[in-house]
Amino acid sequence: MVRRLNYHHLRYFWAVAKEGHLTRAAEQLHVSQSALSAQIRKLEDELGHTLFEREGRALRLTEAGRLTLGYAESIFSLGRELMAAVESGESQHSRELRIGSVATLSRNFQDNLLAPVMGLSNVRLVLESGSLEELLQRLAVHRLDVVLSNRPAVKDAEHAWRCRRIARQPVCLVGHPRPDSSPFRFPDDVRGRKLVLPGHSSDIRTDFDLLCEDLDLEPDVMAEVDDMAMLRLIARDTDGIALIPEVVVQDELGAGVIEKYCEVPRVHENFYAITMERQFAPPLLKFLLPGRKAGTGQTRNRRRRG
Repeated sequence: MVRRLNYHHLRYFWAVAKEGHLTRAAEQLHVSQSALSAQIRKLEDELGHTLFEREGRALRLTEAGRLTLGYAESIFSLGRELMAAVESGESQHSRELRIGSVATLSRNFQDNLLAPVMGLSNVRLVLESGSLEELLQRLAVHRLDVVLSNRPAVKDAEHAWRCRRIARQPVCLVGHPRPDSSPFRFPDDVRGRKLVLPGHSSDIRTDFDLLCEDLDLEPDVMAEVDDMAMLRLIARDTDGIALIPEVVVQDELGAGVIEKYCEVPRVHENFYAITMERQFAPPLLKFLLPGRKAGTGQTRNRRRRG
């Protein structure tokens, strides 16, 4: 037997969850408290889980309740968007863009990419950060319009992500200005020097490790850092040589605080825009990513913090 969700019950649950109190929710919905309790019990029977636990006179969401609330808010938000879209022929959020970016993504890259949109009048940007897995969950229920990532999203049986590479940045070795002007020789000048590298979860680190293996180079690692903003600070404040995308340290390079020793061959950072197929895609998204071709996207040269 196929179970079907009763959205009437779901709306009653949503009201109780937002109020945190059965009596107040019943007054708001103009129903009796006993009738509201019965509707909640029917929803719990449909889902096979208890949604609330009592704490004195208040109600606390269970783990299943918190999950259900997240989906309920997305469902009702989409319902409002649907009504507005059908009435106007375009998305309710035509002047709003909801963007998720992985926590390890360069702030400079994001700032450069979003610069044209931030300059538009009457535009509201909603920026969220998190792991790629967390952001894809929000994208799947249309709580985000696009996810920016330095890792691609892999399609699976449930999600046919649209993953487009929008930029490819060189990765460099950088450090404090050297006293002489002789060219930096890679890999010879790396031997015997302390290195600051991205963590092993980074594609940059994977490519660099493979390169070192081919070159019979054993790097002397001083620090491993997953967060690009922290990697930038360590590159600025220590005597180590940092492996880092040039865009991350564009401010420090421009100010002469550090210098680029060399671009590392065969190592790049890729940037991706991940979306889902939507009939009413936000027009701002098309403006942000207009006809970019994989591998050719370039960030705009703006000087901002990494």
